[in-house]
Amino acid sequence: MSPLKFLIKKSQRCRLKARQTYSVEFKEQALSKVLQRGNRTVGSVADELNVNVMTLRKWMRGATTANRSSGSGHARRPEDWSLEERLMALQESHGLIDEALNGWCRERGLFAHHLAQWRADFCTVGGAGGRRESAQEVRDLKQANVQLQRELNRKEKALAEAAALLVLQKKYRALFEGEAE
Repeated sequence: MSPLKFLIKKSQRCRLKARQTYSVEFKEQALSKVLQRGNRTVGSVADELNVNVMTLRKWMRGATTANRSSGSGHARRPEDWSLEERLMALQESHGLIDEALNGWCRERGLFAHHLAQWRADFCTVGGAGGRRESAQEVRDLKQANVQLQRELNRKEKALAEAAALLVLQKKYRALFEGEAE
């Protein structure tokens, strides 16, 4: 076979397929089939559907990302809620009692004690000013701690020096007392 014929045949085999577009319904059916595949591999499901394996995996990644982002509102920690969201939660839960309140909290990943704490935080007068004062107090305490650590280090060094001088003094006496005899 001549080199020219070889290149022509190779180019015919290596032609890229036209980009296939799939409907949303087909993607959903394919994803449900993948999720219910049992012992089969993703590759075998892709072969059965006549879809590229990497395309199917990309759809799976997209579906898990979409699930995470839609469920993220319920999985947030109570500390991550903004003040506006906390206020809205307090307004929505106002008047709910016992089981109804606990059910409402479960839907949002909260506990009743979080709501009670948020309510207390909103009801305290000058809550933000108190936080600033406590932050200043923490800074002052840290600065005092640093100063005390420096003083402690200085005293430890002085004590070590005094101990070394005492040891040298004992050795000196022992050395010269031995010579005097």
